[in-house]
Amino acid sequence: MDSENGKAIFHARIIVNNQVVYTNEDGFAPVIQNAANFEVSAFGYQKRKVSGFNSPIKLTPTFKNIEEVKIVSVDIKKLFNDIKKNYKKRYYNGPSLYDVIFKEKRSDNDELCFLVIAESKLWSKNNHYNYKDGISKNYDKILQMQLNNVKYLKNTKSDSIFSPGSNEFAHEYMGNYFFSFELGRTLNHINSINSKYSGRMISEEGDEQLITFKIESGTGIELNGELKYNKTDKVITYFEVHYLQTGYPPIRRRMAGVEYDYQLGDATLIFDFYKKDGMYLPALTRFSGDKYSAVYLGKKHERKFSREIIYNTFEKSSREGLSQKVDFTKSIWENVPVKAEKEDAILLSAEEQAFINEK
Repeated sequence: MDSENGKAIFHARIIVNNQVVYTNEDGFAPVIQNAANFEVSAFGYQKRKVSGFNSPIKLTPTFKNIEEVKIVSVDIKKLFNDIKKNYKKRYYNGPSLYDVIFKEKRSDNDELCFLVIAESKLWSKNNHYNYKDGISKNYDKILQMQLNNVKYLKNTKSDSIFSPGSNEFAHEYMGNYFFSFELGRTLNHINSINSKYSGRMISEEGDEQLITFKIESGTGIELNGELKYNKTDKVITYFEVHYLQTGYPPIRRRMAGVEYDYQLGDATLIFDFYKKDGMYLPALTRFSGDKYSAVYLGKKHERKFSREIIYNTFEKSSREGLSQKVDFTKSIWENVPVKAEKEDAILLSAEEQAFINEK
């Protein structure tokens, strides 16, 4: 929790016994009571080393203005280009196997209607998105997933108005798993005609800088974001970007012969990394959206959604991949899960537990 106001901290990262876990919306995370010497961190807060199990854990905000009258500008285009150019050198670039928690949920008109949480294996060939394989639809050469244990799966209703048309898999769906893909997409907005952008360092402690940025894309989309930058290793260790799209013109769609306007909402992507044995590894990826809406047959539909992956454990792998894997060209939940027993590595929030308990 926040040491100043007592509020729960969502997505606080805890590294204990070579395992990564995160707090849920209520600030809770699964940590065994004999855990010792573990690290707790969250964006905007000071890292804390904890010698022994303790609850609650209070984190102190780190935001300290460098000097109120001094604005420290950052050339984010130069920074992003440098990281993109050297991505394979600065982030782990080899075949990897992760134990992950896959979590997805959707709400229609502010009511939770879909929730799935699954323990899975995730295999990546080199931890970055390969455009050549993506465009050629060689998805298994980029990423593979094996469902081990679907812990929760509940769907109370399905509003097809949000997913009309072809079921053809878009390479952007897989691209959202990778920071390298988002880095390229952000640079495309910066490089678009008539774009405007700015960056500002708001805090610095040791090697770590906290930087905020704004981009007005030539496409009419506004991006606001913040990041942690390690100036010694020259890597972004945390990246969060908000796509403000509600001002974008509505998209005309058709369903059952009836035309309607579909309005893009606001989207957020988060990528979190940690350093282990000199390598920067993914800890969390999250893609979420809010205020996506449509008026169809006189009724307004508004959707909110999120999909996140928590990378609990890591090990170096071979290039063969997984023996049993999901088909990414279909709904993941059409696949039969491979049963495997594992300790819980995630906790439901109060809202999620109430939804699961509903009859």
